[in-house]
Amino acid sequence: MEAAPQLVPPVLTVVDGVVRVAEVPALAGVPVSGSLGDVPYQNAREAPGEVVLARKERDGSWRDVTAAEFAAEVTAVAKGLIAEGLREGDRLAIMARTTYEWTLLDFAAWAAGLVTVPIYPTSSALQARWIIQDSGAVACAVEDTAQARIISAERANLPWLAHLWEFDTGAVARLVKAGEDLPDAVVHARRSVRTPDSAATLIYTSGTTGQPKGCVITHANFFAEADNAVELLHPVFKSASTEAASTLLFLPLSHVFGRMVAVGCMRARVRLGHAPSIQTEELLADLAGFRPTFLLAIPYVLEKVYNTARATAERMGRASSFDRAARIAQRYGEIVEGRTPGVSLRAARALYDPLVYRRIRAALGGRVRYILSGGSPLGRRLAAFYTGAGVEVFEGYGLTETTGATTVTPPLKPRLGTVGWPLPGTAVRIADDGEVLLRGRHVFAGYWNSANAVVGGGGWFATGDIGELDGEGYLTITGRKKDLIITSGGKNVAPAPMEDWLRAHPLVGQCMVVGDNRPYVVALITLEPEGLAHWRQMRKKTTMPMRELVRDEELRAELQRAVDEANRLVSRAESIRRFAVVAGDFTEAGGHLTPSLKLKRAAIARDFEHEIEALYRRT
Repeated sequence: MEAAPQLVPPVLTVVDGVVRVAEVPALAGVPVSGSLGDVPYQNAREAPGEVVLARKERDGSWRDVTAAEFAAEVTAVAKGLIAEGLREGDRLAIMARTTYEWTLLDFAAWAAGLVTVPIYPTSSALQARWIIQDSGAVACAVEDTAQARIISAERANLPWLAHLWEFDTGAVARLVKAGEDLPDAVVHARRSVRTPDSAATLIYTSGTTGQPKGCVITHANFFAEADNAVELLHPVFKSASTEAASTLLFLPLSHVFGRMVAVGCMRARVRLGHAPSIQTEELLADLAGFRPTFLLAIPYVLEKVYNTARATAERMGRASSFDRAARIAQRYGEIVEGRTPGVSLRAARALYDPLVYRRIRAALGGRVRYILSGGSPLGRRLAAFYTGAGVEVFEGYGLTETTGATTVTPPLKPRLGTVGWPLPGTAVRIADDGEVLLRGRHVFAGYWNSANAVVGGGGWFATGDIGELDGEGYLTITGRKKDLIITSGGKNVAPAPMEDWLRAHPLVGQCMVVGDNRPYVVALITLEPEGLAHWRQMRKKTTMPMRELVRDEELRAELQRAVDEANRLVSRAESIRRFAVVAGDFTEAGGHLTPSLKLKRAAIARDFEHEIEALYRRT
C-alpha cells in the first residue's frame, strides 16, 4: 500500500480583500514522449498478471482481464484497423453505450495512431451525421443494429465514411481476423511516432445553443488530467486498505467525465468494469455482481438511489423512520466537515446504520466507499446525506474543454456546497464580472476546424460559468453567464441552484426557471415517472388522467412545498413566485435536453411559450 501524497493547499491571490486566483502545483509530470496508446503495453511490462479490467459474460458473471491479456487484445484489434486501411491521424467514430468493446477500441485506435470521436448512443441521425461530417471520420463503430441503421441512412451524405462496424455482430472478431497476418511491429511503429501533443480524441460539446463543437483533446491533456487526479485522490484510485480499488463505469464514454476516469483507471491499474444501462433494476444488478469500491456518478443517479430507498420505506410504512435517518445523516455529514460530531449524533448514526445506511451502501454494491460526482452540482443536502451514510463524496467541476475535472474536493477536507480546490497543476481565476477562468496542462488545444483562439492572455480559458473563491481557495459555481436571469426590476438571478434543488425532489423530473426581463421568477416543472407512479399508488390516484393530475391540489401542494424549500436558498426578489406542471418530460428526443442532460433553454421557452405567458397573466 503506497503512502498518500501530502495535500498541498492552493496558493491564493487576494485583491481588495477578495480571492481572485487559486493555484495548486502539479503532483504529476506530463510525459515528454509517447501517448495513451502506450499505456496497455506499459502495464503489461510492469505487472502482466495484474487485473486491469473485468468483462461481463452472458451468464452475468465477471471475467477478469489481466494487463498482459488486454495488451494482446489491443494489438490484435489495432492490427485490424491498420489492415482495413486506416492511416495515422484518421478519425474513428464510436457510437455505443458503456461497454468493454468501447474501451478496447479506444486504446486500439490510439495504438494504431488514430483519433477517436465519441458519439452519444442516443444521438439522432442528424446529430451523428454532423459529428461524422465535421470530424471527417473515415470509419464508425456502433453497438447494435439500430445504431447501424441510423448511420447507414446517412451514408449518402458521408461519402468518405469507408467503414461501418457493429459490435453486436462480431466487429471486433472481424477486425482481429483482418489483421492476423500483420506483424506486431506494425502497431509498435505506429505508436512510436505519436507524441503527448498529438490529438487523442475529438469530443463534441453538448450544443445547448447551436451545433456541437469538437474539442481537440491531446494525449498530454489526458496525462495531466488523469495522473494528477489519481495522485490527489489517492484513497480512491490506489486504495487505502488491503481491498483492491475497482469501479463499475456506467456513465457514457462519449462524455469526457467517464472517459477521463477510464483513462485514469488504466493508468493506475484499477479494475474497471462497464455497465451499459442506467435503468434502475439493471444497474443495481450490475453493481451487486461487480461490487466496486468507488463509483463515478452524476447527481441524477444519486438522487434516484436516494428516492428509490425512500419510496421503498414508504411502501413498508417506514417513511417517517427513513426521514429521521436522512436528517441524522445530513447533520452528521455537515458536522463531519468541521470534524466535531458529538456523542449523541454518533450514537444516532450508529442506530440507523444497519436500518438505513447499510441498505443504501448495499444498493451501490456493498463495498463502495467513495463517489466521484460531477456533470452538475450535487447539492449540499444530498452530499451531506451520502457522507453521513458512510460514503465519502468527492465533488468536481470541469468541462469538455478541460478534459474533465478542473476542481475537486480534496481528501479529508470536504466543504459541502463547493466543488473543491483546483486540481493539482491548475489555476482558477475569477474575472471582474464573476466568470471562472482556468489555466493548466489539461486545458484543450482548441476547437476542431476553428481558427479562432479560445485561450486568452496568460493562457486563461473562459468557461462561461459564474463562481467565487472563498478564503481557502474552494470554488463555488453559481450559474452560467449566458443563463443569468435579469428581471425587469434589475435583479440578477442564477437559476441553477434552485433548479438543482428542485430536481432532487422525487416528484420532479426536470425544472427550468424563467424570468429574464420579467417582473418576477417562475418555473416549469415536469414530473419524474417513477416518483409519480409511487405517489399515485400511495394516494390511490392511479386511474386519474394526466390532464387532471397536473392540476390536482394535493400534488400541487406537494410541489409547492418543494418550491418553498428551494426559495429558502435565495432572496424574495429571486424566489419562484409561480410554477406550471408540464405534462410529459423534457427529453433529448424532444429537443429539450442535450445528450448530457443539460437544458436547451431557448427551445423549452419556445415550445412552452403559452404555459410561461399564462404564469404572468395570473393575478
